[in-house]
Amino acid sequence: MSKPSLISLEEVARRIGPSSQWTITDRRGGLLCREFRFKDFREAFGFMTQVALVAEKLDHHPEWSNVYNKVNITLTTHDVGGISDRDIKMAEMIDLIVRQMDPMQVKA
Repeated sequence: MSKPSLISLEEVARRIGPSSQWTITDRRGGLLCREFRFKDFREAFGFMTQVALVAEKLDHHPEWSNVYNKVNITLTTHDVGGISDRDIKMAEMIDLIVRQMDPMQVKA
């Protein structure tokens, strides 16, 4: 896998699009953050399991926390001190997982 490159926050915003539910912050050089809410803990944990499998495949692991039905995910590439293509790809894969879930499982 090639070494990741830092992406400007403007480029990140352009690439994730204006309708994205990911929040971009300049903290720590750049972070992509999103909160997910599910019907219950089982659904939240199932989502986390799917994300973990993708993270292993991409060799890029999120910072995250879980309290009952809520999962908070932060993406950043420590090697470059901000957001890289790896974070964009991981965010896209996480969004795909959510879109494939039963809408009754995910709360808006």
